[in-house]
Amino acid sequence: MRLPSYRRHSKGQARVTLSGRDYLLGPYGTAESKRKYNKLIAEFIAGGQSQSFGVAEAELTIVELLAAYKKHLKAYHGTGPESELHRFVPVSLGLKAVYGPDPAITFGPLQYKALRAHMMLPTTVKLKDGRKIVRTRSRTYINMLMKRVRRLFRWAASEGMLPASVHEALKTVDPLKMGRTTARESEPVKPISSEAVEATIKHLSQVVADMVRLQSLLGCRPGEVCKITPAMVNRDSDVWEISLANHKTAWRGKKRTIYVGPKAQDLLKPYLLRGENDYCFSPKEASKQRREAIHEARVTPLSCGNVPGSNKKKKPKITPGECYITTSYARAIRYACKKAAIEVWGPNRLRHSLATHVRKSGGLEAAAVILGHSEVGVTQIYAEADRAKAIEVVRRIG
Repeated sequence: MRLPSYRRHSKGQARVTLSGRDYLLGPYGTAESKRKYNKLIAEFIAGGQSQSFGVAEAELTIVELLAAYKKHLKAYHGTGPESELHRFVPVSLGLKAVYGPDPAITFGPLQYKALRAHMMLPTTVKLKDGRKIVRTRSRTYINMLMKRVRRLFRWAASEGMLPASVHEALKTVDPLKMGRTTARESEPVKPISSEAVEATIKHLSQVVADMVRLQSLLGCRPGEVCKITPAMVNRDSDVWEISLANHKTAWRGKKRTIYVGPKAQDLLKPYLLRGENDYCFSPKEASKQRREAIHEARVTPLSCGNVPGSNKKKKPKITPGECYITTSYARAIRYACKKAAIEVWGPNRLRHSLATHVRKSGGLEAAAVILGHSEVGVTQIYAEADRAKAIEVVRRIG
Protein backbone atom coordinates (compact mmCIF):
# COMPACT_ATOMS: atom_id res chain seq x y z
CA MET A 1 0.00 0.00 0.00
CA ARG A 2 1.36 3.41 -1.00
CA LEU A 3 0.91 6.02 1.72
CA PRO A 4 -0.11 9.63 0.90
CA SER A 5 3.07 11.67 0.82
CA TYR A 6 4.27 14.42 3.17
CA ARG A 7 4.60 17.46 0.86
CA ARG A 8 5.48 21.14 0.90
CA HIS A 9 2.68 23.64 0.32
CA SER A 10 3.37 26.75 -1.75
CA LYS A 11 3.22 28.90 1.42
CA GLY A 12 5.89 26.87 3.19
CA GLN A 13 3.40 24.70 5.05
CA ALA A 14 3.57 20.91 5.17
CA ARG A 15 0.51 19.16 3.81
CA VAL A 16 -0.98 15.76 3.06
CA THR A 17 -3.97 14.85 0.89
CA LEU A 18 -6.38 12.21 2.18
CA SER A 19 -9.54 11.21 0.29
CA GLY A 20 -9.26 14.33 -1.85
CA ARG A 21 -8.92 16.71 1.14
CA ASP A 22 -5.79 18.74 1.93
CA TYR A 23 -4.57 18.94 5.55
CA LEU A 24 -2.10 21.67 6.54
CA LEU A 25 0.33 20.42 9.19
CA GLY A 26 2.38 23.48 10.11
CA PRO A 27 5.82 24.69 8.91
CA TYR A 28 7.39 22.16 6.53
CA GLY A 29 10.13 19.96 7.99
CA THR A 30 9.33 20.59 11.67
CA ALA A 31 8.91 17.75 14.17
CA GLU A 32 5.40 18.94 15.02
CA SER A 33 4.27 18.81 11.37
CA LYS A 34 5.68 15.29 11.02
CA ARG A 35 3.89 14.21 14.22
CA LYS A 36 0.58 15.52 12.83
CA TYR A 37 1.30 13.70 9.55
CA ASN A 38 1.92 10.38 11.35
CA LYS A 39 -1.24 10.86 13.41
CA LEU A 40 -3.43 11.52 10.34
CA ILE A 41 -1.94 8.60 8.39
CA ALA A 42 -2.52 6.22 11.31
CA GLU A 43 -6.14 7.37 11.69
CA PHE A 44 -6.67 7.18 7.93
CA ILE A 45 -5.46 3.55 7.81
CA ALA A 46 -7.43 2.62 10.94
CA GLY A 47 -10.57 4.03 9.29
CA GLY A 48 -10.15 1.76 6.28
CA GLN A 49 -9.01 4.65 4.01
CA SER A 50 -12.65 5.65 3.68
CA GLN A 51 -13.71 8.41 1.28
CA SER A 52 -15.60 9.96 4.20
CA PHE A 53 -12.42 10.34 6.28
CA GLY A 54 -12.18 13.81 7.72
CA VAL A 55 -15.81 14.70 7.10
CA ALA A 56 -17.30 16.42 10.11
CA GLU A 57 -20.04 14.54 11.96
CA ALA A 58 -22.59 17.17 11.01
CA GLU A 59 -21.65 16.91 7.30
CA LEU A 60 -21.50 13.09 6.89
CA THR A 61 -24.49 11.99 4.81
CA ILE A 62 -26.23 8.62 4.80
CA VAL A 63 -24.88 7.95 1.29
CA GLU A 64 -21.30 8.62 2.39
CA LEU A 65 -21.76 6.46 5.48
CA LEU A 66 -23.13 3.60 3.37
CA ALA A 67 -20.19 3.82 0.96
CA ALA A 68 -17.72 3.60 3.83
CA TYR A 69 -19.56 0.71 5.49
CA LYS A 70 -19.83 -1.30 2.28
CA LYS A 71 -16.10 -0.89 1.76
CA HIS A 72 -15.61 -2.28 5.26
CA LEU A 73 -17.96 -5.23 4.58
CA LYS A 74 -16.17 -6.00 1.33
CA ALA A 75 -12.79 -6.14 3.04
CA TYR A 76 -14.00 -7.98 6.16
CA HIS A 77 -16.58 -10.43 4.77
CA GLY A 78 -15.82 -10.68 1.05
CA THR A 79 -18.15 -10.15 -1.89
CA GLY A 80 -19.74 -13.57 -2.45
CA PRO A 81 -23.49 -14.08 -2.92
CA GLU A 82 -23.73 -15.35 0.68
CA SER A 83 -21.61 -12.60 2.23
CA GLU A 84 -22.81 -9.92 4.63
CA LEU A 85 -22.26 -7.36 1.85
CA HIS A 86 -24.89 -9.17 -0.25
CA ARG A 87 -27.32 -9.41 2.69
CA PHE A 88 -26.91 -5.69 3.37
CA VAL A 89 -28.24 -4.69 -0.08
CA PRO A 90 -31.94 -4.25 0.96
CA VAL A 91 -30.87 -2.02 3.87
CA SER A 92 -28.66 0.08 1.61
CA LEU A 93 -31.40 0.52 -1.00
CA GLY A 94 -33.97 1.46 1.65
CA LEU A 95 -31.73 4.02 3.35
CA LYS A 96 -30.75 5.61 0.03
CA ALA A 97 -34.36 5.81 -1.13
CA VAL A 98 -35.64 7.49 2.04
CA TYR A 99 -32.73 9.32 3.67
CA GLY A 100 -29.83 9.25 1.17
CA PRO A 101 -28.70 12.94 1.19
CA ASP A 102 -29.63 13.60 4.84
CA PRO A 103 -26.95 14.02 7.53
CA ALA A 104 -26.35 10.66 9.22
CA ILE A 105 -26.20 12.33 12.64
CA THR A 106 -29.89 13.24 12.37
CA PHE A 107 -30.97 9.60 11.99
CA GLY A 108 -32.85 8.89 15.20
CA PRO A 109 -35.69 6.66 16.46
CA LEU A 110 -38.31 8.48 14.35
CA GLN A 111 -36.29 8.00 11.16
CA TYR A 112 -35.59 4.39 12.17
CA LYS A 113 -39.34 3.68 12.48
CA ALA A 114 -40.04 5.47 9.20
CA LEU A 115 -37.43 3.32 7.43
CA ARG A 116 -38.99 0.21 8.96
CA ALA A 117 -42.41 1.30 7.68
CA HIS A 118 -40.84 1.71 4.23
CA MET A 119 -39.45 -1.85 4.47
CA MET A 120 -42.99 -3.12 5.20
CA LEU A 121 -44.43 -1.73 1.94
CA PRO A 122 -45.24 -4.24 -0.85
CA THR A 123 -42.65 -4.40 -3.63
CA THR A 124 -43.14 -5.42 -7.27
CA VAL A 125 -40.66 -8.01 -8.52
CA LYS A 126 -40.16 -8.85 -12.20
CA LEU A 127 -39.49 -12.54 -12.86
CA LYS A 128 -37.30 -13.95 -15.63
CA ASP A 129 -40.35 -14.92 -17.70
CA GLY A 130 -41.56 -11.31 -17.67
CA ARG A 131 -44.30 -11.77 -15.10
CA LYS A 132 -44.58 -9.31 -12.22
CA ILE A 133 -45.51 -10.35 -8.71
CA VAL A 134 -46.06 -8.34 -5.54
CA ARG A 135 -44.08 -9.43 -2.49
CA THR A 136 -44.10 -8.35 1.13
CA ARG A 137 -41.40 -8.94 3.73
CA SER A 138 -42.17 -10.99 6.83
CA ARG A 139 -41.98 -9.59 10.36
CA THR A 140 -38.90 -11.65 11.23
CA TYR A 141 -37.08 -10.61 8.04
CA ILE A 142 -37.85 -6.93 8.65
CA ASN A 143 -36.49 -7.23 12.20
CA MET A 144 -33.36 -8.83 10.76
CA LEU A 145 -32.90 -5.96 8.30
CA MET A 146 -33.38 -3.35 11.02
CA LYS A 147 -30.79 -5.13 13.14
CA ARG A 148 -28.37 -4.53 10.28
CA VAL A 149 -29.30 -0.83 10.34
CA ARG A 150 -28.32 -0.67 14.03
CA ARG A 151 -25.12 -2.54 13.22
CA LEU A 152 -24.29 0.11 10.61
CA PHE A 153 -24.56 2.93 13.14
CA ARG A 154 -22.69 0.95 15.80
CA TRP A 155 -19.82 0.52 13.33
CA ALA A 156 -19.92 4.26 12.52
CA ALA A 157 -19.60 5.02 16.24
CA SER A 158 -16.69 2.59 16.62
CA GLU A 159 -14.90 4.31 13.73
CA GLY A 160 -15.40 7.78 15.23
CA MET A 161 -17.64 8.90 12.37
CA LEU A 162 -20.69 9.49 14.55
CA PRO A 163 -21.27 9.90 18.28
CA ALA A 164 -22.24 6.71 20.12
CA SER A 165 -25.47 8.41 21.21
CA VAL A 166 -26.93 7.90 17.70
CA HIS A 167 -26.62 4.12 17.98
CA GLU A 168 -27.76 4.12 21.62
CA ALA A 169 -30.93 5.99 20.67
CA LEU A 170 -31.77 3.43 17.95
CA LYS A 171 -31.47 0.61 20.49
CA THR A 172 -34.43 2.04 22.42
CA VAL A 173 -36.85 1.05 19.61
CA ASP A 174 -38.40 -2.37 20.21
CA PRO A 175 -38.54 -4.86 17.32
CA LEU A 176 -41.85 -5.72 15.67
CA LYS A 177 -43.84 -8.05 17.92
CA MET A 178 -46.07 -10.90 16.81
CA GLY A 179 -49.74 -9.86 16.74
CA ARG A 180 -48.88 -6.18 17.15
CA THR A 181 -47.94 -5.30 13.60
CA THR A 182 -49.43 -5.49 10.12
CA ALA A 183 -46.31 -7.26 8.80
CA ARG A 184 -47.06 -10.84 7.79
CA GLU A 185 -45.78 -13.80 9.76
CA SER A 186 -43.43 -16.24 8.03
CA GLU A 187 -44.43 -19.87 7.81
CA PRO A 188 -42.50 -22.13 10.21
CA VAL A 189 -40.07 -24.57 8.59
CA LYS A 190 -41.59 -28.05 8.76
CA PRO A 191 -40.13 -31.52 8.12
CA ILE A 192 -40.44 -32.85 4.57
CA SER A 193 -41.90 -36.26 3.86
CA SER A 194 -39.74 -39.01 2.40
CA GLU A 195 -42.25 -39.39 -0.44
CA ALA A 196 -41.77 -35.76 -1.50
CA VAL A 197 -37.99 -36.16 -1.32
CA GLU A 198 -38.01 -39.26 -3.52
CA ALA A 199 -40.34 -37.61 -6.05
CA THR A 200 -37.96 -34.64 -6.25
CA ILE A 201 -34.79 -36.74 -6.54
CA LYS A 202 -36.10 -38.33 -9.77
CA HIS A 203 -35.75 -34.95 -11.48
CA LEU A 204 -32.36 -33.94 -10.03
CA SER A 205 -28.89 -34.51 -11.43
CA GLN A 206 -26.96 -37.30 -9.75
CA VAL A 207 -24.77 -34.78 -7.89
CA VAL A 208 -27.65 -32.80 -6.41
CA ALA A 209 -29.64 -35.96 -5.70
CA ASP A 210 -26.70 -37.28 -3.64
CA MET A 211 -26.46 -33.94 -1.85
CA VAL A 212 -30.13 -34.26 -0.86
CA ARG A 213 -29.68 -37.87 0.26
CA LEU A 214 -26.55 -36.98 2.24
CA GLN A 215 -28.15 -33.97 3.92
CA SER A 216 -31.14 -36.16 4.84
CA LEU A 217 -28.77 -38.51 6.69
CA LEU A 218 -26.44 -35.90 8.22
CA GLY A 219 -28.92 -33.17 9.18
CA CYS A 220 -26.36 -30.52 8.27
CA ARG A 221 -27.19 -27.05 7.01
CA PRO A 222 -27.50 -26.54 3.22
CA GLY A 223 -24.39 -24.35 3.19
CA GLU A 224 -22.42 -27.04 5.05
CA VAL A 225 -23.14 -29.85 2.59
CA CYS A 226 -22.15 -27.51 -0.26
CA LYS A 227 -18.70 -26.83 1.22
CA ILE A 228 -17.50 -30.38 2.05
CA THR A 229 -14.03 -31.29 0.76
CA PRO A 230 -12.10 -34.57 1.21
CA ALA A 231 -9.61 -32.81 3.52
CA MET A 232 -12.38 -32.16 6.05
CA VAL A 233 -13.32 -35.84 6.41
CA ASN A 234 -11.65 -37.87 9.17
CA ARG A 235 -12.06 -41.57 8.33
CA ASP A 236 -10.12 -43.07 11.27
CA SER A 237 -13.13 -44.75 12.94
CA ASP A 238 -16.33 -46.51 11.90
CA VAL A 239 -18.19 -43.19 12.25
CA TRP A 240 -16.49 -40.52 10.15
CA GLU A 241 -16.20 -36.92 11.31
CA ILE A 242 -16.33 -33.85 9.06
CA SER A 243 -14.70 -30.80 10.65
CA LEU A 244 -15.87 -27.53 9.14
CA ALA A 245 -13.60 -24.49 9.35
CA ASN A 246 -16.16 -22.05 7.95
CA HIS A 247 -19.69 -22.35 9.26
CA LYS A 248 -22.54 -20.27 10.64
CA THR A 249 -21.15 -19.77 14.16
CA ALA A 250 -17.39 -20.01 13.51
CA TRP A 251 -16.98 -16.33 14.37
CA ARG A 252 -18.10 -17.13 17.93
CA GLY A 253 -15.27 -19.62 18.34
CA LYS A 254 -17.54 -22.66 18.04
CA LYS A 255 -16.41 -25.86 16.36
CA ARG A 256 -18.72 -27.71 14.01
CA THR A 257 -18.38 -31.46 13.53
CA ILE A 258 -20.68 -33.51 11.29
CA TYR A 259 -20.91 -37.22 12.10
CA VAL A 260 -21.14 -39.60 9.13
CA GLY A 261 -22.69 -43.04 9.60
CA PRO A 262 -22.43 -46.12 7.32
CA LYS A 263 -25.22 -45.13 4.89
CA ALA A 264 -23.89 -41.61 4.47
CA GLN A 265 -20.35 -42.97 4.03
CA ASP A 266 -21.46 -45.07 1.06
CA LEU A 267 -22.93 -41.93 -0.55
CA LEU A 268 -19.88 -39.78 0.15
CA LYS A 269 -17.10 -42.25 -0.84
CA PRO A 270 -17.23 -41.65 -4.63
CA TYR A 271 -16.97 -37.89 -4.07
CA LEU A 272 -13.79 -38.21 -2.00
CA LEU A 273 -11.81 -39.45 -5.03
CA ARG A 274 -10.54 -35.99 -6.00
CA GLY A 275 -8.13 -33.34 -4.76
CA GLU A 276 -8.02 -32.93 -0.99
CA ASN A 277 -9.21 -29.32 -1.22
CA ASP A 278 -11.60 -29.74 -4.15
CA TYR A 279 -15.31 -29.45 -3.38
CA CYS A 280 -17.06 -32.82 -3.30
CA PHE A 281 -20.20 -31.56 -5.03
CA SER A 282 -19.46 -29.58 -8.18
CA PRO A 283 -21.96 -27.73 -10.40
CA LYS A 284 -19.59 -28.40 -13.32
CA GLU A 285 -19.93 -32.13 -12.73
CA ALA A 286 -23.72 -31.83 -12.42
CA SER A 287 -23.88 -29.83 -15.66
CA LYS A 288 -21.83 -32.47 -17.43
CA GLN A 289 -24.15 -35.22 -16.16
CA ARG A 290 -27.18 -33.26 -17.35
CA ARG A 291 -25.72 -32.90 -20.87
CA GLU A 292 -24.85 -36.60 -20.97
CA ALA A 293 -28.39 -37.54 -19.90
CA ILE A 294 -29.85 -35.34 -22.66
CA HIS A 295 -27.50 -36.94 -25.18
CA GLU A 296 -28.48 -40.47 -24.09
CA ALA A 297 -32.15 -39.61 -24.46
CA ARG A 298 -31.57 -38.23 -27.95
CA VAL A 299 -33.78 -39.78 -30.64
CA THR A 300 -32.39 -37.84 -33.60
CA PRO A 301 -29.62 -39.79 -35.40
CA LEU A 302 -26.10 -38.43 -34.93
CA SER A 303 -25.93 -37.92 -38.68
CA CYS A 304 -28.68 -35.30 -38.37
CA GLY A 305 -28.76 -32.11 -36.33
CA ASN A 306 -26.11 -31.01 -33.87
CA VAL A 307 -23.58 -33.36 -32.33
CA PRO A 308 -21.86 -32.77 -28.97
CA GLY A 309 -19.43 -29.86 -29.21
CA SER A 310 -20.67 -28.52 -32.53
CA ASN A 311 -23.11 -25.86 -31.31
CA LYS A 312 -20.78 -23.16 -30.04
CA LYS A 313 -22.55 -20.09 -31.41
CA LYS A 314 -24.17 -19.17 -28.14
CA LYS A 315 -22.16 -18.94 -24.95
CA PRO A 316 -24.04 -19.84 -21.76
CA LYS A 317 -25.11 -16.85 -19.67
CA ILE A 318 -24.06 -18.62 -16.48
CA THR A 319 -20.93 -20.75 -16.25
CA PRO A 320 -21.11 -23.52 -13.61
CA GLY A 321 -18.86 -22.83 -10.63
CA GLU A 322 -16.60 -25.03 -8.54
CA CYS A 323 -19.11 -25.53 -5.73
CA TYR A 324 -22.77 -25.02 -4.95
CA ILE A 325 -24.02 -22.22 -2.74
CA THR A 326 -27.24 -22.35 -0.76
CA THR A 327 -29.19 -20.39 -3.39
CA SER A 328 -28.10 -22.54 -6.37
CA TYR A 329 -28.67 -25.73 -4.36
CA ALA A 330 -32.17 -24.58 -3.36
CA ARG A 331 -32.89 -23.44 -6.92
CA ALA A 332 -32.07 -26.91 -8.29
CA ILE A 333 -34.48 -28.49 -5.78
CA ARG A 334 -37.17 -25.94 -6.57
CA TYR A 335 -36.89 -26.63 -10.30
CA ALA A 336 -37.12 -30.41 -9.71
CA CYS A 337 -40.21 -29.92 -7.52
CA LYS A 338 -41.96 -28.09 -10.34
CA LYS A 339 -41.05 -30.86 -12.81
CA ALA A 340 -42.41 -33.42 -10.36
CA ALA A 341 -45.61 -31.34 -9.95
CA ILE A 342 -45.34 -31.32 -6.14
CA GLU A 343 -45.22 -28.59 -3.52
CA VAL A 344 -41.95 -26.66 -3.67
CA TRP A 345 -39.75 -27.25 -0.62
CA GLY A 346 -36.33 -26.01 0.50
CA PRO A 347 -33.26 -27.95 1.71
CA ASN A 348 -33.64 -26.64 5.29
CA ARG A 349 -36.64 -28.95 5.65
CA LEU A 350 -34.33 -31.96 5.32
CA ARG A 351 -32.54 -30.76 8.44
CA HIS A 352 -35.82 -30.45 10.34
CA SER A 353 -36.84 -33.94 9.28
CA LEU A 354 -33.70 -35.48 10.71
CA ALA A 355 -33.99 -33.35 13.86
CA THR A 356 -37.46 -34.80 14.51
CA HIS A 357 -36.18 -38.35 14.00
CA VAL A 358 -33.07 -37.91 16.15
CA ARG A 359 -34.98 -36.36 19.05
CA LYS A 360 -37.22 -39.42 19.20
CA SER A 361 -34.39 -41.95 19.02
CA GLY A 362 -31.47 -40.23 20.76
CA GLY A 363 -32.83 -37.38 22.86
CA LEU A 364 -32.29 -33.62 22.82
CA GLU A 365 -28.60 -33.75 23.76
CA ALA A 366 -27.63 -35.95 20.82
CA ALA A 367 -29.83 -33.90 18.47
CA ALA A 368 -28.14 -30.68 19.62
CA VAL A 369 -24.66 -32.03 18.82
CA ILE A 370 -25.63 -33.61 15.49
CA LEU A 371 -27.33 -30.38 14.34
CA GLY A 372 -24.59 -28.08 15.70
CA HIS A 373 -26.82 -26.41 18.30
CA SER A 374 -24.55 -26.83 21.35
CA GLU A 375 -24.11 -23.63 23.38
CA VAL A 376 -20.82 -21.78 23.69
CA GLY A 377 -19.21 -22.39 27.09
CA VAL A 378 -20.36 -25.99 27.60
CA THR A 379 -17.73 -27.92 29.58
CA GLN A 380 -15.54 -30.51 27.89
CA ILE A 381 -17.06 -33.24 30.09
CA TYR A 382 -20.58 -32.57 28.87
CA ALA A 383 -19.39 -32.03 25.29
CA GLU A 384 -17.68 -35.43 25.27
CA ALA A 385 -20.74 -37.15 26.76
CA ASP A 386 -22.97 -35.60 24.09
CA ARG A 387 -20.46 -36.53 21.38
CA ALA A 388 -20.68 -40.18 22.43
CA LYS A 389 -24.49 -40.05 22.25
CA ALA A 390 -24.38 -38.44 18.81
CA ILE A 391 -21.95 -41.04 17.46
CA GLU A 392 -24.13 -43.89 18.76
CA VAL A 393 -27.24 -42.42 17.12
CA VAL A 394 -25.46 -41.84 13.80
CA ARG A 395 -24.07 -45.38 13.90
CA ARG A 396 -27.67 -46.67 14.08
CA ILE A 397 -29.56 -44.37 11.71
CA GLY A 398 -27.11 -43.55 8.98
